[in-house]
Amino acid sequence: MNSLYRDRRLHYLLLANTFSSIGTGITMTAIPWLFVQKSGGETAFGYMTTAITIMMFLLTPYIGMWIDRFSRKKILLAGEVIGFSISLLFALLGRAGEYKVWHLAVLFASGSLYYFLIYPTLFAFNQELFVKEQYKQLNGMMEIQGQLATVISGGAASVMIDHIPFSWILSLDALTYVLAFLCIWLIPYKRSFVESKDQSLFREKMLEGYRYMKERPSLFWFLLASFMPFIGVMMTNYLHPIYIADVLKQGSSVYGIQSMVYGIGAAIAGLVTPILLKRMAIERSVALSVGIYAVSITMFLLCQQTAIFYVLVVLTAFANAGARVARSSLMMESIPNDKMGRVDSLFRALGFMIRTLLLSVFTGAVAAQHILLPYAILSILLIISTLAVIKFSSPVKKEHHLSI
Repeated sequence: MNSLYRDRRLHYLLLANTFSSIGTGITMTAIPWLFVQKSGGETAFGYMTTAITIMMFLLTPYIGMWIDRFSRKKILLAGEVIGFSISLLFALLGRAGEYKVWHLAVLFASGSLYYFLIYPTLFAFNQELFVKEQYKQLNGMMEIQGQLATVISGGAASVMIDHIPFSWILSLDALTYVLAFLCIWLIPYKRSFVESKDQSLFREKMLEGYRYMKERPSLFWFLLASFMPFIGVMMTNYLHPIYIADVLKQGSSVYGIQSMVYGIGAAIAGLVTPILLKRMAIERSVALSVGIYAVSITMFLLCQQTAIFYVLVVLTAFANAGARVARSSLMMESIPNDKMGRVDSLFRALGFMIRTLLLSVFTGAVAAQHILLPYAILSILLIISTLAVIKFSSPVKKEHHLSI
């Protein structure tokens, strides 16, 4: 672990992810709140989020194939260039006049697509750069870094949204993309494998993630159930601004603070989970985290006070991050690097499908003023996921030990 701390590749990765996470985090925190403040914004935001989710679902198989086929460093650099260009363009447009709904929609879509491209690429890139013995500490450190950036961006957003023009926020975002690009560019990198670019092989290999998991059904269902806290977080990104405004009757400061306390809870998980994994099997750690998330999401229905809301946000953050650190370590140790992009994209595609269905239901419920109904649905889904993770833990543990 000490050699990992001294590795300059990790230093550059942490810096790059910190810069881009803070800039993009402030922007992506501000946009939903700006949407909610516009007439009919809650419903428009729901439809827009559904459309983006469908688009990402359709693109997912290609993204997974590209991650396994092309240089992951070049993909990361291209993502920073695109993010910079869009942020700068809309920062300049904002100086010329007021932002309209379509401006916010394009910015939110581009930010979502940035996350959609960068994070699976970074996941496979990290597995390629480092060795198995470092995966648990690596994933914990990446989680801590990412969530500390969330704390900073959430705290900054709570101050900036009402006091600083959004065009200046976008200018800051553009600068962070430049800094992230420079850090990634400095990382020494040589591809560990090169895939054939034959088009017939391309079409055949797109399904390789599906075939790989079809041979391992217990691992498939275990990983799918362990992704449910993340899907819950994606849903609450849509629901929480509405919950704060309509149920808690609070303003933008509470919205910004909840992003900050979320980061605190997840950062604690990034610190605690690698230590926990030394004393507990990865599979049991995942089950514990999914169970905590299920209980916490249920409590949003029962306790509707601002202070308790913050506590529940911390618990859901801790549970989701804990499940992600353990799950990422399990995947890195069990799945070959040349298949990681496609296997990861399989679960992302299924996640997008589930999110699309949930968003269509949730948007209709919110439009009908049934704001708590989505939380009830999430509660049921997470309880089922907890039971599934527990059921498949034993066979997955056996497969995992055989793979390492």
